Amino acid sequence: MASGRAEPAFCRGEHTMKISMDVFKENRNRLCDRLSNNPEVPRGAIVLLQGGESETRYCSDHEPLFRQESYFHWLFGVEEPDFYGAIEVDSRKTILFPPKLPDSYAVWMGRLLSAEDFRHRYDVDEVYFADSIKDILTGRTPSVLLTLYGKNTDSGKYSKEAVFPGIGSFNLNNTILHPEISECRVFKSDKELEILRYVNKISSDAHKAVMAGVQPGMYEYQAESIFKNYCQFMGGMRAMSYTCICASGENGAVLHYGHAGAPNSKQIQDGDMCLFDLGGEYYCYASDITCSFPANGKFTPEQRQVYQAVYDASRAVLAACRAGVSWMDMHKLAEKVELEALKTMGLVQGNVDAMMEARLGAVFMPHGLGHFMGIDTHDVGGYPEVTERPTEAGLRSLRTVRILQPRMVITVEPGLYFIDTLLDAALQNPVQSQFLVREVIDRFRGVGGVRIEDDIVVNEEGIELLTCVPRTVEEIEKVMADAKKSHGSLPQFTSKQ
Repeated sequence: MASGRAEPAFCRGEHTMKISMDVFKENRNRLCDRLSNNPEVPRGAIVLLQGGESETRYCSDHEPLFRQESYFHWLFGVEEPDFYGAIEVDSRKTILFPPKLPDSYAVWMGRLLSAEDFRHRYDVDEVYFADSIKDILTGRTPSVLLTLYGKNTDSGKYSKEAVFPGIGSFNLNNTILHPEISECRVFKSDKELEILRYVNKISSDAHKAVMAGVQPGMYEYQAESIFKNYCQFMGGMRAMSYTCICASGENGAVLHYGHAGAPNSKQIQDGDMCLFDLGGEYYCYASDITCSFPANGKFTPEQRQVYQAVYDASRAVLAACRAGVSWMDMHKLAEKVELEALKTMGLVQGNVDAMMEARLGAVFMPHGLGHFMGIDTHDVGGYPEVTERPTEAGLRSLRTVRILQPRMVITVEPGLYFIDTLLDAALQNPVQSQFLVREVIDRFRGVGGVRIEDDIVVNEEGIELLTCVPRTVEEIEKVMADAKKSHGSLPQFTSKQ
């Protein structure tokens, strides 16, 4: 490396985490180790990926903030668009191919980086501009180019295979790489876990800031802005891991609230429960945290009962999670704890095991218990090729049914929701309706929903809890009461402001 240059690293200031490019070098070595042990991979193979491409919004020249394609980021850590990357499996030598931009771009974008600049920035062996990719790869005489093409079992979408002029002259294989690199991403390295700890710390603190700052009369998007401001100002997080969900009142029963048709636009009312599902992203690594709490800082008796049921389910799962445990069993454990609580509350009646057989838990928690998390919020590897998906209500929404293993990072997010569509259908269902107490259920319909979501690392003995936010009823009420005391009288928000 050139003398006087700083160590290649990503950082957004002294108050943020410094991430060495060794993270990605280690990822590349892990992948090459797997490929070297695969009998289908011949000597002289080269991995070739194409990064994310620069885009404009529809027919305009507006450029959305670029975010790197996740597999490419996992291997190379490159921030800019329109790159290619290659790895010689045998030697582990890494080559980047940035786009060759016209000199005139310097007027609008600042100094254009040289090949040597990119080589140092990303700590790779060689860099050539992308217009020479065919010639450079031809000179390496690869036995095969391993390109990335495969189905994301979470989204159902397919990864984009690399393509460039002249690629047809090479021997290509697009079936080997995808399952190997996906499986690598399931298990986090020590360095990746350090990043995920940082992202969770900042996002947890941002949730605390929201909890302390929210009040009746605010709009949901104003609570969202508190979270985003904290993450960027304190943590250097310019992007969120996903679209923010700031649901209050009945909106808490909308699982993916916050989309363009329901843009966190409701005014928060006194007496509303808030269900805020928010996570910051740092250098493409995600967090995913949900906090549920009363807007006015004090749980009603009904809100307290529902919250406690979800809290008990959450903590039962956290206590049971460890290597060797079935994730489907964890989902069923959460359902059973919640159904037992609902029975105590008088919403359901009868035998809880019979309710489980009737899949009654899916009426109140239609989503899966959680998902893998890493560079993507819903990370890859949930359903390897030989894994069958369950078909029963609730269970078919599981994003993985794998046996937990060390270094998996997964979310634990049980919830209870009072969704009219599901409740009305269950009340008409002769099998499920026998367990439901209509008059009590109708009293709870306005609660909306409660979800508690934590991010964990699985280990042999149990789990490491990455998330750190107030969780018990008492902790939440104290944090909110203390915030009111310290802030004094906050500005009042009305519909006329």
